[in-house]
Amino acid sequence: MSSSKNIPTDLPHSPEAPGALPDGPLVAWYGDDFTGAAAVMEVLAFAGLPSMLFLEAPTRARLERFPGLRGIGIASTARAKSPEWMREELPRIFRRLARLDPGLVHYKICTTLDSSPDTGSIGCAIEIGAEVFGSDVVPVLVAAPQMRRYQVFGQLFAAHGGEVHRLDRHPVMARHPVTPMSEADVALHLAKQSGRVDARTLTLEAMSGDAATLPAGGDAGTGRIAAIAIDSWDAASETTAGRLLWQNRDRHTFVVGSQGVEFALVRHWRNTGALPPATEAGGIGRAKRMVTVSGSVSPTTADQIAWSKANGFAGIPFDATAACQGEAALRREEGRVVDAALSALSSGLDPLIHTAEGPDDPAVARLRAVVARAGADMHATNQKIGEALGRVLLGVLGKSGAGRAVISGGDTSGHATRQLGIYALSVLAPTIPGASIFRSHADGPIDGLELALKGGQMGSPDYFGWVRDGGGAR
Repeated sequence: MSSSKNIPTDLPHSPEAPGALPDGPLVAWYGDDFTGAAAVMEVLAFAGLPSMLFLEAPTRARLERFPGLRGIGIASTARAKSPEWMREELPRIFRRLARLDPGLVHYKICTTLDSSPDTGSIGCAIEIGAEVFGSDVVPVLVAAPQMRRYQVFGQLFAAHGGEVHRLDRHPVMARHPVTPMSEADVALHLAKQSGRVDARTLTLEAMSGDAATLPAGGDAGTGRIAAIAIDSWDAASETTAGRLLWQNRDRHTFVVGSQGVEFALVRHWRNTGALPPATEAGGIGRAKRMVTVSGSVSPTTADQIAWSKANGFAGIPFDATAACQGEAALRREEGRVVDAALSALSSGLDPLIHTAEGPDDPAVARLRAVVARAGADMHATNQKIGEALGRVLLGVLGKSGAGRAVISGGDTSGHATRQLGIYALSVLAPTIPGASIFRSHADGPIDGLELALKGGQMGSPDYFGWVRDGGGAR
């Protein structure tokens, strides 16, 4: 079903010459967490397509400050929200993105499918997008081979260190504290999250050759939605996936997936000659002072904290249980940690403030016990912790003049960044795919802050040092 009749637009689609990209935004996306939303921007920007990530739906006046954007995104914390929240918020956001008249509207999810029927439900997002865009087929592309995330015959695999694991056996994702992954079949995972979604796989076998097409939907008028999970594991299959998304954009404007969507589109555009190769981006030089806050309990982040403490960073624990002890206790803990960070900076060390050093840190069990005794909601508590880390970061930056910062943890990044008064981010320098260094755009003193946002399970052990050194390809 065509979406063009159901979506309000400000401008008509521009004619597209063979081998050329149309004028205006190519992709408008909504990220279900901040780090993932930023990862989409980096794929487009480093491919030579000017892009901007906004922390709220941008006004026309804000957009006019950044002419010529080819990618426009909005970051959110939807990954931590309920279906009720999503039904309230997402229709309005999707319509706002549609009015930008992009080639595709992308609901961005994690490359490791972080979601459940009750938390960050991708199935619920598919239902809403299908309704807003008037489509009974929603392509889903989760894999991102360039990040070592692979979908093969419907099964999702992700790397950890030097090995690749099926998602339900992944040493990090199988132990995720909120949405542990017990299902590696993408279609089955999605089908469990919606009573209206008929999910199936477009396999590598079906994608072979130039005649590969997206399957049709079900019978019109049934209200059923066909979610097509697209296999992708190498350059050839990724290019085919990009072609299928782009060539079907008028019929299937709304797509769901990770930054693998943009990786695939860039592959396709380059394959057709519509997009020339981009110059490799360099670094921005070592920071005089850098401040890091981490709310991640991932073993990957634990390795990064251990490396950092041995290489010029001062590890400063933040007592997350203060979030359950009242506002005064939380503010005291924030003040204590700010003072400790300023002391570290005065000693020539870069503060790394963290709530835990991995899933086995006793601080994790301690927080869970306190939350249980208080009868508190863990999602709400995590939000309080993330916001507190944001206030800590703002306090240290304001008193020290440090010009570079890192926020570690996907959900933490969303809650903490909102405390800084930033309204948009643009790309400065690459590090690992999905966690580059950005320039912050703000109306206050944080304007120009060099900021990296990192998902918990992402990055090499020396990631924080890499950011401190200014990033740049290795």
